[in-house]
Amino acid sequence: MISRRRFLQTCGIAMLGAVSAPAYAIGVEPFRLSLKHYHLTPPRWPRGLKLKAALIADPHVCDPWMGLERVRSIVRQTNALKPDIILMLGDYVASHKWQYDPIPPQAWADLFGDLSAPLGTHAILGNHDWWDDADAQLTGGGPTRYGQALLNAGIPLYQNRAQRFEKDGQAFWLAGVDDQLALRPHRKIKRHRWKGLDDLTGTLAQVTDDAPVLLMAHEPDIIREVPGRVSLTLSGHTHGGQVNCFGYKPAFPKRSVKSYAYGHIVETEGTKLARHLSLETEPRHLIVSGGLGCSILPIRFGVPPEITVVHLGSTTA
Repeated sequence: MISRRRFLQTCGIAMLGAVSAPAYAIGVEPFRLSLKHYHLTPPRWPRGLKLKAALIADPHVCDPWMGLERVRSIVRQTNALKPDIILMLGDYVASHKWQYDPIPPQAWADLFGDLSAPLGTHAILGNHDWWDDADAQLTGGGPTRYGQALLNAGIPLYQNRAQRFEKDGQAFWLAGVDDQLALRPHRKIKRHRWKGLDDLTGTLAQVTDDAPVLLMAHEPDIIREVPGRVSLTLSGHTHGGQVNCFGYKPAFPKRSVKSYAYGHIVETEGTKLARHLSLETEPRHLIVSGGLGCSILPIRFGVPPEITVVHLGSTTA
């Protein structure tokens, strides 16, 4: 039989946990920063082509959770990693109400402009970069004011385009699609459905040789339609679930459809066209970054903010 003392101790521990867990999720973990490394040689990627890519995903810049000093620190730590290339995967703005006065986009874009890598810094837009721009929602085009801030800072945007690069005498392509959830339904202009601005087919049509392709796409669900021609798809958007309590991710409950919440994922199911034609398809590789910021609520639990580092042409740490 449990003693009164043990009972009170157990109740005290339970109460402390109930109080401290939310405090940690709001006041501690969102301000942490970790490094997550992946070492792989995906299909079509030459083993001799070593490429170190640093991924900056979902900063959701705002005070106090992701202020300018913190952005400056992230830039400094990313540069210290000495990556070959830096890829920014969207959602630079925070749309939630849990913030002080918004930070002007050019202020944080100029800080990201200090990112440095031999093959440069390259960016795509995320859904919040579209949703938070009322003019872009009306016109249905861009760049958004957040995209323009990045361009002003000297960071090229990949809105359905591809560019060829070389490293150590070997070529690869970097491709980026525009956001798949860019335009909300809008009664004023009679847009009744969500509309993506991504053009995967048109983007890959710009690839003119057999060199491997890296694809930047903000929402990872696109992997279902990515062809085997792409060596690796890089995404953000999910924040790794933002809350992961002993494997339980309330933002990504288990469904019959596969979820792409976090990590290195190998998709083995074919695209719609391949399934329709009963074609065999090679596995497609996807890395989903846990990202840096918060969306909807300023909490993270079990998924600390991260700079993601991908080592291509390698299988071991």
